[in-house]
Amino acid sequence: MRFRPRALPRVAIALALCAGVPASLRAQDSAAPADPDAADAASADSAPADRPPDAAPPPAAAGEGSLAQQLANPVANLISVPFQANYDCCYGERDGDRFTLNIQPVIPVSVGDDWNLITRTIVPIISQEPTVVGGEGATGFGDVLQSFFLSPKEAKNGLVWGVGPVFLWPTGADAFSAQKFGAGPTAVVLKQGKGTTLGLLANHVWSVAGKSAYPDVSQTFLQPFFTRTLPDSTSFTLNTETSYDWKSKNWVVPINFSVGHVVRVGDQPINLTVGARYYAERPDGGPEWGTRFVLTLLFPK
Repeated sequence: MRFRPRALPRVAIALALCAGVPASLRAQDSAAPADPDAADAASADSAPADRPPDAAPPPAAAGEGSLAQQLANPVANLISVPFQANYDCCYGERDGDRFTLNIQPVIPVSVGDDWNLITRTIVPIISQEPTVVGGEGATGFGDVLQSFFLSPKEAKNGLVWGVGPVFLWPTGADAFSAQKFGAGPTAVVLKQGKGTTLGLLANHVWSVAGKSAYPDVSQTFLQPFFTRTLPDSTSFTLNTETSYDWKSKNWVVPINFSVGHVVRVGDQPINLTVGARYYAERPDGGPEWGTRFVLTLLFPK
């Protein structure tokens, strides 16, 4: 595992995106509440006589814990807008770096009394260093991936599922686009209970139109995930974002571990996440390791 000083500017950008705003948040979170009763509730040692040390948290904290639990569900009835900053190291013979900012709005829409239609869109903005001697770097948009899940509003015994189509839109710059329009099925299934979430999200995309000079697309994506959410809204997530290219016969298997926490700016809840990943499997010239910083705006109904 290597880390070079020239990688610091991109890491600094990621930190600025996801850690710059929280600087003021931490001061707000740590400031003493104006209400003396709220201050007493925040400390077990100073709890008033009529409230035991293990009393339930204030409503705000309870709400944040609920939001964190909903975030662990990819098809929750919660509007969210994640800004996911990814840094990946060591592409090609030049050990080039790549910085990717994924803007990923998730919007649920009610369909009748019993169903929700959840749209999940990924808009990547990429900056890539040269990967071969004499090569050039590139910066621009990547192709947009958009998924639609039809999911029941009510979970049964903590079991949640959703199915629908996924579309690949060839919106990216030449360096980052497959130059193909793609489509296929997507599905998610998960089980939630007692602060834990265990599930699997999967899709497969085939190219159905596009420039004939470019290779066809046939790619499977598998994301098994496990999240443990604490009552204070801190969450720990372990997952893989595995993809298999059926045309080139290549696997990419990054193993991700991340820690998140819900905070507030005034009335606006925000989830902050930091994580790291190791590529257990990659094609020749693929990345070796990476980091992730995520700022997610939450809009509970």
